[in-house]
Amino acid sequence: MGEGPIPATEKALKKAGLTIEDIDVIELNEAFAAQSLAFFKAFDLPYDSEKVNPNGGAIALGHPIGATGAILMTKLMHELERTGKRYGLVTRCIAGGLGIATIVENIAATE
Repeated sequence: MGEGPIPATEKALKKAGLTIEDIDVIELNEAFAAQSLAFFKAFDLPYDSEKVNPNGGAIALGHPIGATGAILMTKLMHELERTGKRYGLVTRCIAGGLGIATIVENIAATE
């Protein structure tokens, strides 16, 4: 449970023709800490990766039911705009161990 964003991310990356290394900012829905650890391990990311939840995640900021997707997408879009980065990824856990992953491209990227 909580690992649904992993296959969802793999599928989204494949459809976009990208790799996890191409992603500049990741807004990872960390409904609980173990879910985040599984994601880091699956994609061989360092646990202190600065591109994951750069402005804090759900554990630090809260996890309001029904608002997580909107909050994560808004945070991602603002971070891509603020930094001039090109690609971002938002992941969400959903009921029953499923997951959703969305890749966003900042067409005004400078980096």
